[in-house]
Amino acid sequence: MPTRQSARLCPVPEGSAIAALLPGAHFHDAWMIRVADAEAGPLELFLAAARRTPAWVDGLMALRNRLARLVGLKDLGGFDPTLRRPADSYRPGERVGIFTLLSVAPDEVLLGDDDRHLRVVMSLRRTALAEGGAMLVTTTVVHVRNRLGRFYMLLVRPLHRRIAPAFLERIGAPD
Repeated sequence: MPTRQSARLCPVPEGSAIAALLPGAHFHDAWMIRVADAEAGPLELFLAAARRTPAWVDGLMALRNRLARLVGLKDLGGFDPTLRRPADSYRPGERVGIFTLLSVAPDEVLLGDDDRHLRVVMSLRRTALAEGGAMLVTTTVVHVRNRLGRFYMLLVRPLHRRIAPAFLERIGAPD
C-alpha cells in the first residue's frame, strides 16, 4: 500500500496574497505538499483535508474551545466533517470549519479568524506541476494583539507545527 507524502516546511510563496500580511507578524510558517489532483482548487483541497482531520486534532480543538470560553475567547467549533457543500458554493464572509472565508482566487484562498487576542490568516496556494499533479502550500500568519495573545501563541506554536503538516498530509499524493 503506498504511503502518503510528508509535508515540508518551505518559504512563503512569492507573489501570494498572504505575503502582504507578513510585516509585523508575531508568527508565520508555510508547509508544502504535492497533491495528485492538479485541477482541484485550493478551497476544494482545504475541504478535502478538513473532512479527514485526524481525531487527535479534533480533540485538541475541543480542548481549546473549552479553555477559550473560560477566558472570554470565541469557540471556533471544529474541522466539521460534514463540510459537504461544493467549494464553489462558499462566499467570502461565510464560515468554513473553524475559519471565515476571506477571499477566493483560482489558485489561492485566504481563510482566517479575528478575536480580541489575535488575528490569524491562512492561505492555501496551489501551483500546477509540469509533471502532473500540483503543489499546495499552506501559510499561516498570526498578528498578536495583547498579552493574552502572546500567552496563547506560547501554547499553540508547538502544536501548530504538528497540526499543520498532519492536516496537509491527509491530502498528499502517494509516494
